[in-house]
Parts: sequence; structure tokens; C-alpha cells
Amino acid sequence: MEFVTTTDLVPLIPELILLGVAFVVLLLDLFAPGSQRTTLAVTTIVGFACALVAEIQLLDSGATGFYGTIVADGFSILFESLYLVIGILTVLLSLHYLEDHGIGFGEYYVLLITAVVGMMFMTSSLELLVIFIGLEIMSISSYILVGIRRRVPESNEAALKYLLLGAFSTGFLLYGISLLYGATGSIRIPEIVVALQEPGALNNPLAIIGVSLIIIAMGFKVAVVPFHMWTPDVYSGAPTPVTAFLSAAAKAAGFAMFVRVLLTGIPLEAELWKDLFWAIAVLTMTVGNVMALMQNSVKRMLAYSSVAHAGYIMVAVVVGTPAALSSVIFYSCAYAVMGTGAFGILTVRHFGKVPDSYDDLAGYARHKPVLAFLMSVFMLSLIGLPLTGGFIGKLQIFQAALEEGWVWLTIIGLLNSALSVYYYLRVVVYLYMREGSVPDGAVSETTESPGFALTGLVGAASAVVYLGVFPQTLLELAASSVSTLF
Repeated sequence: MEFVTTTDLVPLIPELILLGVAFVVLLLDLFAPGSQRTTLAVTTIVGFACALVAEIQLLDSGATGFYGTIVADGFSILFESLYLVIGILTVLLSLHYLEDHGIGFGEYYVLLITAVVGMMFMTSSLELLVIFIGLEIMSISSYILVGIRRRVPESNEAALKYLLLGAFSTGFLLYGISLLYGATGSIRIPEIVVALQEPGALNNPLAIIGVSLIIIAMGFKVAVVPFHMWTPDVYSGAPTPVTAFLSAAAKAAGFAMFVRVLLTGIPLEAELWKDLFWAIAVLTMTVGNVMALMQNSVKRMLAYSSVAHAGYIMVAVVVGTPAALSSVIFYSCAYAVMGTGAFGILTVRHFGKVPDSYDDLAGYARHKPVLAFLMSVFMLSLIGLPLTGGFIGKLQIFQAALEEGWVWLTIIGLLNSALSVYYYLRVVVYLYMREGSVPDGAVSETTESPGFALTGLVGAASAVVYLGVFPQTLLELAASSVSTLF
């Protein structure tokens, strides 16, 4: 009897490509001289690009493998393509940063690749145990990436906090899966759906407690209140390209898992769950925005703002309609590029210093006009101004909420969005209306920024504007991908 066939491997072709590229990067790292480390970055980018092409080829294929455990549907392909694009942007933002901080090239890129592979398994699996394995692959790679600056105490502290809290969330997830298995007799999502639709199934204490534990675990991964406490410390202590990667790809993967498991896999129509998600959405938006107002570090401000944006996405989760779920996909894509771009600006040195505080950004309009303009685009999109991807994303979420009668939730979301205007425009004010002082002994840089980083930043800004002006293509892809879930 043949347990694994070539057909089973078809939906895993992108993952297999990435694993092969990771092996190649490891070999190149052994033999490439220090002057040719760019080769590792280019190899990683080519690997991500090849995997992206493979994902596109799988579109509309409906390929499944391993007895239906792995599926290449529209939903998984769209999210996996997003992870790959963010992976490319992260590599572009990382090369000069790794050189400046003396971080090992080979292990960094390998960990980045394996993290993306874990996210892809999380998104494409229909079995809770495989989702858990993908989550652990992503998490372990992320823990090491956060602490990869071994001689920096802040990085070590951030990695330790992330590891300890991540271990707790993993425990919650495993206990939740085991209890749900006890209630339904299966760990496969389609079979769980059938079991929970039987009369009285949702009144089973094992099912209720199991779902609650899974919600807690996933709440940690997407950083919603009250499971967000790790976010500012980890984002501040991690290398800035890693922070960009976590805020974009890891958060998108968390919401993909959230939608796959909790919204389409487990019936949550009861008022109990609706009220719980409503409270989480309001608290996440409010706490994230209020704490962002109080920060003097731009990096910590962006960390808390990522919590607030998770709250906006939770509004769509509360609504739970196909239109709302498609807005989750669109907003995840929009936030991924604008968040990556905003953190990416903070990787480029200015007079020999990586910017951290608002004062560090003062005078950018005169000394680095291109970076100032790009940062302004990202800030305006994060606010949600028209002609940006952030505006279309918020419009889709709040429109879906209003159509289902969630008026007060929409009003609270709009008020929180208005609150965010202050700290985002504060960045723009410092960029254009404050003169920065040149540090003693600093030498003005003749180049605008490292070429790789500038390429990634321009690409991210272009994507933000494109999604704001021509959103229809992604909206249609999001709607069609959601339809494959039902």
C-alpha cells in the first residue's frame, strides 16, 4: 500500500521549493566569502519568487494531499502569496542592517525561510495537529530571529519574553485541541464542523472549554487585548527587519489561522461568542491607540498601533459574514505592506544612527527627502486617508459591520481611527516641520539609502497607493478566496 503519492506533494510544491532554497543558503554560507554575502540575499529572494510563481500555478487547481489534510484553495494561496511577498520585502530591508550589526547572514535567511514555511503550513492545513506543527515551526524560528543579536541585552530579553509567553500560548492551544478532540472525536476541521452541528454539541463542556483555550492561544498570536503584553517589548528588542516581518507576516498568519479554524471550522454563532469578540475588538482598538499616544519611541508606537489594527480586523471577525471575512484578507494585505514599510524606514541610518525617537526623525525632509516622503505615505495609509490601501481596508470593514447592524461597534472603530491621527501625523510633523540637530562628529551621508532597502521601501509604498487607487483586483481575489471556505 502506498501511503504517499506524487499527487500528495502537489499542494506542497511552494513549501518544498523554500526548504530546498534554505538548504542551498546553508551551503552557500559555508563557502561564500564575506565580500559576497549579497549572494545569500539574492538566493533567498529568488527562492521566495520561485515559490510565489508555484503558488500562482496552483490557483484554481483545488489540489489536496495527505488524505485532505493539506489543501491549496484560494484562501491559502492568497495568504501564502502574501507571506512570500513580505519575505522578499524583509530580505530587501535586511541586507544593510545585517552588515551594520554583524548578524550572521546564513542563519538569518534560513530562519526567515523556515518561518514562512511554518506560516504556509498553518494556512493550508485542515487538521489541527498539522496547524499546530506549522505554528511551532513559525514560532521557534521567530524566537531565534528576535534574539539573533546575541550580544544585545534588549534583544535577549525580548526573545526570552517571547519564548516564555509563546510556550504558554502553545500549551493553551494543545489543551484546546485535546479537549475538542474529546468532544468531537476528530482533529480534522471538516469532521469537527459536522460533529459540532449535531443537536446539543455546543453545550458540551469539553467543546466550550476547548474552543475557549484555542481562542486564547490565537489571541496571543494576533496580539489582541489582553494577550498583547509581549508586543511592545518584543517589537522594540528585536532587530527592526524582524519586527517588520512579525508585524506583517506573522500577524497575517495568525488571522488566517483564526479564520480557518474558528470562523469557518467551528460554529460560533452563539451570542456568548459574539459578545466576547465584541469586547475583545473594542478593548484592542482602544488600548492600542491610547498606549500608542503615550510613546516617545517610534518603534514602540508602531508596536502599539499594530495592536490597534488587530482590533480593527477583529471588528470584521465579530461580523463574521463572507463580506467581512474578505475584508479581513484585504486589510491584512494592506497592513502588511504599510507596516513593513514603516518599520523599514527605521532600519536606515541617519548620520550614523538608526532612528528610534521622534526627534531622530526631525529634519528628514531636508536630509533624506525620499525616505521622508515614503514614511509619510505609510503614515497616511495607517491613518486611513483616501487613495491609500488603509482607507479601503477600513472602509470595507466598517461597511460590512454597518450592513449587519453593528452600529456602535462601527462608531467606536471610527473614533479610535480618529484618535490614531494624532500620533501618526506627529511623525509627519517631525519629518517636515522640525529641524533635527546633527550629532557631534557625524558626517553627512552622500547616498540616500542602501539600494536594497530603498527598492523594498519604494515597492511597499507603491503597493499601498495601488491598493488605494485600484483595490478591485484584490477585493475580487479576497471574495473568491472566502467563497472556497464555505
